[in-house]
Amino acid sequence: ANFIGKWHLMHADRRAGIGLGWVPPELRHGFDGLWEGANEFEWTTHPYQGTIWDNQNHEITYKDEYRIDFITGRAVQFLRQAHDKPFLLFVSQLEPHQQNDLKRVVAPKGYAERYTNPLVPADCRDLPGDWQEQLPDYYGCVQKIDESVGTILKTLEEQNLTDNTIVVFISDHGCHFETRNTEYKRSPHDASIRFPFILNGPGLNHGMVRDEIVTMIDLTPTLLAAAGAPIPPSMKGRNLLPLLTSQQARDQWEDVAYIQISESMVGRAIRTREWCYCVADRSKIGTEVPSSMHYEEYQMYNLFDDPNQQINLAGRQEYRKQAAVLRALLLKKMAEAGEEVAEITPAHLYP
Repeated sequence: ANFIGKWHLMHADRRAGIGLGWVPPELRHGFDGLWEGANEFEWTTHPYQGTIWDNQNHEITYKDEYRIDFITGRAVQFLRQAHDKPFLLFVSQLEPHQQNDLKRVVAPKGYAERYTNPLVPADCRDLPGDWQEQLPDYYGCVQKIDESVGTILKTLEEQNLTDNTIVVFISDHGCHFETRNTEYKRSPHDASIRFPFILNGPGLNHGMVRDEIVTMIDLTPTLLAAAGAPIPPSMKGRNLLPLLTSQQARDQWEDVAYIQISESMVGRAIRTREWCYCVADRSKIGTEVPSSMHYEEYQMYNLFDDPNQQINLAGRQEYRKQAAVLRALLLKKMAEAGEEVAEITPAHLYP
């Protein structure tokens, strides 16, 4: 298993300068092959200069080259090597995430200008935030990511790897441009929790778009199944391959995503086809504790009537019965995730 780019699974203290940069082998969670990365990559690199580290803690630096192009180049270099056995390569780009110490998104030079006065997402345009300033750069970053994917796919074709390589394009969160809280993510809204999930390769080339609700933890069992490897019984997540070929699997699919929210608040949520339902413990600080034993209903949206999630229905008496159903489903998902049984108090925002 090989890794290039941003790592964010090791504890770091930016103020003390601890945990930034090189990641020791024992903290790489199974990536035991090529390693060219950095923990908290957005602090060790900038759009046109930065440093990552290899297996032996040697620095790999770049300057006067856009970060996406640098990481893509490292991936191309790996793919052009001779491979005598199957490999896994994880290419972890930062963009279109903001550059944290600059507190803004930074597109490649000349790219933001392509998206002056851009299309504004419907769930942003009626809310305050910083989308007015950030969208051109955000779209410019997305364009450069698209070019990166094209370069990698072209390299696979040139190396005659296309027919026996599974390619997955995925992200870890969306961006709501400070319209839902004082940051860019960590909310139950679609702008935070929805992201691209594209699979291509042997056994996956069905040319279809599925609309079932799936989550990031479904990726690993799906890849194991696609590679013909057994799925450990203890592994969470669901194999998505039956959705491609089986109507029975589609009919039986449970359309619900479970969301754990940290840092911005201590919260839990579920997303179904029709509803988004979120609870929170507002007495606790999300950066200090991971969970609570007591939550209160916080947000509830009917996605059929209100797809842009503008009207919070939490606490309204006319939706009390539906809220009870969603509360029971959320508690079920919390238990399945291994969390302790918590109390959820109904919201009392309205008489």
